[in-house]
Amino acid sequence: MNSKACVHLYCGEGKGKTTAEIGLAVRFAGRGGKVVLAQFLKDGTSGECRALAKLETITMLAANPVRKFSFQMTDDEKKQTADAIQRTFAAATGYAVREGAGLLILDEVCAAISCGFLDEQTVLDFLDGRPDTREVVLTGRNPSEGLQQRADYITEMVKHRHPFDDGVAAREGIEW
Repeated sequence: MNSKACVHLYCGEGKGKTTAEIGLAVRFAGRGGKVVLAQFLKDGTSGECRALAKLETITMLAANPVRKFSFQMTDDEKKQTADAIQRTFAAATGYAVREGAGLLILDEVCAAISCGFLDEQTVLDFLDGRPDTREVVLTGRNPSEGLQQRADYITEMVKHRHPFDDGVAAREGIEW
């Protein structure tokens, strides 16, 4: 679809990283492109996942087998999660290559790396070896210097105010 693909990095403490990637996925699919979207530390049941699953050119994968935040996991659950995330990364990158997907989205890959569930060098090697025709989106908080160096776009979401700070829980259809 594009002559030279880029690496996008959506990061920061603010809301909107996943929303931005979903918008790009819909735009790309709307132009006939194949998309692979892998979500790390999410279970794939959010409203956006349900909507995207209806689009034939988007393949969704998710890896959060214990359905907990990393700080809530036992050592065994962390091991299980790491195994699932590593399998999902391999499946997503392999599928994108085999199916010729022009857009690969790695949602919360920064968290998967910073929590120790996914080896950063594995991700960096993938980015360094990707074809010039594969656009890649990376999201999450606190991206490493290595990820930032490989990004063509870096967009930081900054939180100035959020209802969660006032005790409002995540709302169905808005945050998930």
